[in-house]
Amino acid sequence: MSLVEEFNDYRSRMNEKIMSADNKIIKRIFNLDTNAYAEGALPEKTKEMIGLACSMVLRCDDCVKYHLGKCAELGVSDAEMQEVFSIATLIGGTIVVPHLRRAYEYWEELLTTTKE
Repeated sequence: MSLVEEFNDYRSRMNEKIMSADNKIIKRIFNLDTNAYAEGALPEKTKEMIGLACSMVLRCDDCVKYHLGKCAELGVSDAEMQEVFSIATLIGGTIVVPHLRRAYEYWEELLTTTKE
């Protein structure tokens, strides 16, 4: 199973379990997250790139993978992604480098899977 399939399967499975608990607060947080990234004054693509940079700086690998997947879906180019990576690493400092490595690996796999 690929990194992308493994992450997406796990995320879907666990989100189903979480949502089935019918916790109003959790559901509202998930809804707020969904609405924050919807098209608005900023395009969805821009919001996802911002979310990715923030996630890298915060060192959340699951968030990084999620935003990388959305960026791939929204047609972010490799050149745009390299700029996001560089800005996130600049802002976050060298502590972000391990997350940059994993993000780079995941992005390469996303590009490979979308070409097939």
